[in-house]
Amino acid sequence: MPVHPIEQRYGSREMRSIFELETRFQRMLEVEAALARALAKVGMIPKNAAEKIAAKASTKYVKVERICELEREVQHETMALVLALAEACGGAGKYVHFGATSNDVLDTATAIQIMDALKIVEHDLKRLLGIALDQAFKHKNTVMVGRTHGQHAVPTTLGLKSAIWACELARHIERLEQLKPRILVGKMSGAVGTGAAWGTSGPEVQDLVMKDLGLSGATASNQIVQRDRFAELISFLGLLASILDKIAREIRNLQRTEIGELEEPFGAAQVGSSTMPHKRNPIKCEKICGLARVLRANVHAALENIVLEHERDLSNSSCERVLLPECFLLTDEVLKTACDVLSGLVVHPEQMERNLQLTRGLNMAEAVMIELTKRGMGRQIAHTVLRECSLAAIRKNLPLAAVLRQDARVLKLISEEEIESLLDPKKYLGSAAAIVELVIKKLKPLQRT
Repeated sequence: MPVHPIEQRYGSREMRSIFELETRFQRMLEVEAALARALAKVGMIPKNAAEKIAAKASTKYVKVERICELEREVQHETMALVLALAEACGGAGKYVHFGATSNDVLDTATAIQIMDALKIVEHDLKRLLGIALDQAFKHKNTVMVGRTHGQHAVPTTLGLKSAIWACELARHIERLEQLKPRILVGKMSGAVGTGAAWGTSGPEVQDLVMKDLGLSGATASNQIVQRDRFAELISFLGLLASILDKIAREIRNLQRTEIGELEEPFGAAQVGSSTMPHKRNPIKCEKICGLARVLRANVHAALENIVLEHERDLSNSSCERVLLPECFLLTDEVLKTACDVLSGLVVHPEQMERNLQLTRGLNMAEAVMIELTKRGMGRQIAHTVLRECSLAAIRKNLPLAAVLRQDARVLKLISEEEIESLLDPKKYLGSAAAIVELVIKKLKPLQRT
């Protein structure tokens, strides 16, 4: 029975398949095949031996069960795979793994897995960007309460809110593109990085292997690829999770009963509570927020893995066996869930309108202050006037308009009729729609890159 939720609850089948044991062994075998081809090209092993090794470097011939059986005996995963491959290759088996160290194979295989996993992350990230841009366009004129410090501020639009989310997602697409050259890196340099077993041909062997596998080679390494690369990768995933956490938190808050402006999608047969039949809980957004905590916490472990002794020790290995699959599967889960939430977002503009009127004009005090300033009153004086009027409205439980109509300082510059117009939230949106249009124009191409 599964123990870890990523075995059956979190992460898509596509992402999970990248980190399954058989796939892991297959990637390691592909590295062994690439090494054999490279060694044949530089004249270190016979060409027919390399061809035999490459032909047998598949879990079709090197069975997972056999590798695991040998590992129980030798207590060394890579050596078990090498022995199993050598068995399958017959006489050519004596050339398997010639000159290589375990992490030449392990780290390079990991880089291939990361490359495959990042393709899924990038696809879903671009999909989510597209959904956010669609929501921005659809709601560029949907007026709602702006909130700062949890209090009503001046109005904004749902479109602008979505455009800001799109900008944050776009920066992650840019970050991903920037970090790929530093992350998709393997090594083939022997036990301590000198490539001594291959003499002066070491750099050429590494270049041939990495070109074969579609990776870059580490310019200099010891027994391993240095772990600042993995730490940057996992920091990126933690940062991405935090943005999704932020978006999900906003939707959760706006779904509160007393606000009721947005809702995540809720299935026709979905149950919100085992005891309260009326509940429509934001469980998808809550899942995003919860898993983001795990992803952020994992960044710490990745940073710890940078600090290894001398040419390396093994303290990072067991950690990474958990860390890398978990981070990618949880990222996959939160990205796909975010796509579901944003694409199925339920919007309640009528509730947004009610909330805009909730403070009876107080959220429009700035608009009156600005107009008084434009008409000759000093800005600081205008601020004092509107502050006093706002406090009076609260104290007397009156609409702001009623207090403004009784204030001679205001009526000296603004008529009673104009007061009503100034307190209309729809007329105080500045460049919100134009900003949304600019964001859409700028970011649309990122969906297709």
